[in-house]
Amino acid sequence: MIRAQFVPALLFSALFAVGTGVLFPIAVWLAAQTFFPYQANGSLMEKRGETIGSELIGQQFTDPRYFHPRPSAAGSGYDAMSSGGTNLGPTSRKLFEGLPDDPATSTNEIFLGVADLAKAYREENELPSSVQPPVDAVTRSASGLDPHISPRNAQLQAARVAKARQRSPQEILALVESNTEGRFLTLFGERRVNVLKLNLALDKMGE
Repeated sequence: MIRAQFVPALLFSALFAVGTGVLFPIAVWLAAQTFFPYQANGSLMEKRGETIGSELIGQQFTDPRYFHPRPSAAGSGYDAMSSGGTNLGPTSRKLFEGLPDDPATSTNEIFLGVADLAKAYREENELPSSVQPPVDAVTRSASGLDPHISPRNAQLQAARVAKARQRSPQEILALVESNTEGRFLTLFGERRVNVLKLNLALDKMGE
């Protein structure tokens, strides 16, 4: 009696283990590599044959010749192993003012509040105090890995980039517009600019 129940149970367990643990993953991998190889392999982007990043994960740019991303709270910035946000709500005083100066943490951008980030953004881009920085320029994404900025953010950085590259602001603004992605199906999400793609387009402009 026990044998009659044990053998079918064992066979079904082995069947499901092989089917769901081996055959199904292999089938998904083969389908992905056949039909979506770019996405399946991390949406990696190259420059002169060298992989320089993924279009799905932001990275830090500080050179004035490049467009800069939004702040990140993932590790020291855009660390995929430490993905996460600040978990601070919109009414949080800490979000606006940041944390008190601490020699051990003062170099970590996560401790800068919205007010300090806005000040730094204006100074970096030589903007008057009357200009209100875009929200994405002074807040961190929930993942800390967002590769996009808003078109407005890119437009406000265009004059700095143009000056550093000795290009006309109109050229840089046109490049921003041509690299602005629309809403999904024209309805969902917001218009956005992938910072890495835009900076690659900048380098190609100079070639």
